[in-house]
Amino acid sequence: MKLLLVEDEAAIVLPLQKLLERQGWLVTAAATVAGAQKAMERESFDAALVDLGLPDGSGEEVCCALRQRGDAAILILTARADEGSVVRALEGGADDYIIKPFRAGELISRVKAVLRRRKGPELLQFGGLTVDRRSARVFVGEAQIPLTAQEYRLLLVFLSNPGQILERGQLLQALWDQEGNFVNDNTLTVTVKRLREKLAEGCGWHIATVRGLGYRWEEEPDA
Repeated sequence: MKLLLVEDEAAIVLPLQKLLERQGWLVTAAATVAGAQKAMERESFDAALVDLGLPDGSGEEVCCALRQRGDAAILILTARADEGSVVRALEGGADDYIIKPFRAGELISRVKAVLRRRKGPELLQFGGLTVDRRSARVFVGEAQIPLTAQEYRLLLVFLSNPGQILERGQLLQALWDQEGNFVNDNTLTVTVKRLREKLAEGCGWHIATVRGLGYRWEEEPDA
C-alpha cells in the first residue's frame, strides 16, 4: 500500500514515517501543500495522513486534490480539536480525524479500519438488488440497471450505511464533479428521485425520506 504523509512538524515526520513503514506500507512524505501536489502528480496513493495547518495553505486543499485524482482514504492529523474544524474536514472529504498527540497503536488501527471500510465487498446484495463493484454494474434480478456516475456513487453510499439516517450534507460529499467541486443541493434531490425510479420494481429496498433529517436506505415493509 502506498501512503502519502503530509506533515510539517519535522520532529514527528521521521518517527511517524518509520512507524508506518513497519506495517509494510510505502510512505511518501511532504511538508507543504505544494509538495503534496507534486507527489500526487508523480504517483497515486491508497491512503493519506494530512495535517490541516501547513506553511503554504491548508490540508483541506490537499484533501480536495486527492479527491480529484482518485479514491484514496484520507485521515486528518491535527492539533485542532474544535467542532468547526472537524466538520469542515469531514465535509471536505476526509474519512477520519485524529487529534494530536495520538498513540501509535491507535493511529495504525484507525488507518486499517478506514481502509477496510472503503474497500468493502466486491458484491453488494440487498433483496433483488446486486451491485458488482469490480465492474460498477447494477442489477435488479437479472436485469442490468443503467446508472449515471453520480447515481452510482450515491447508491454506494446508501448501501454502505443500511438503516442509517444520512444527512444531505453527507450525501453531497458523494457527488463531487470532475473538477472536485460540490454539486448543488438541487442535484442531490434530482439524483435521489432518479435512483428511486430506476430501483422501484423488484428491489425490495428503497430510499426513504426522513423529514428534517435526510434519507435512509431501508427494506420495504412488505419485502
